[in-house]
Amino acid sequence: MLHNSITMVMIILVINIVYVSFFTIRMILTLKGQRYLAAFISMFEVVIYVVGLGLVLDNLNEIQNLIAYAVGYGIGVIVGMKIEEKLALGYITVNVITTEHDKDLPKQLREKGYGVTNWMANGLEGDRLSMQILTPRKYELKLYQTIKELDPKAFIIAYEPKTIHGGFWVKAVRKGRIKA
Repeated sequence: MLHNSITMVMIILVINIVYVSFFTIRMILTLKGQRYLAAFISMFEVVIYVVGLGLVLDNLNEIQNLIAYAVGYGIGVIVGMKIEEKLALGYITVNVITTEHDKDLPKQLREKGYGVTNWMANGLEGDRLSMQILTPRKYELKLYQTIKELDPKAFIIAYEPKTIHGGFWVKAVRKGRIKA
């Protein structure tokens, strides 16, 4: 009896980890406009969900099954987020403000394949070089590292653009031009 109970708990735990991981990935794909892939994943997600929930509801008098379901849900959220981090879907825009005018940071970043738009700005303590850099999320950490190597005191703000249209850079990225 105890062996069956442990087996049931493990099955429910694994099912819910897989279900919530699929759920998390589907939600992220939906938010990123990948509706057909999200719909495809949702078909598997709902089957896994029904099986897992069915096991718990059929054995509702066994509290360990409910606990396994809840723990699996929590672990599934973490696993789904880790998978999404590895997939690194989409792009980010990084705004950089620096006092380093002489180093020609835009040129150095462009040589590494990043799309950089730059202009002179004025801050509280004088002139600044402002840059806007667009990059695929999979190169995000490498970009931060590169900026910090070029100017450890650079002010960096990053955000995820909702829409990108036009420009030469997106085509270049699709051809694998970034040297990260």
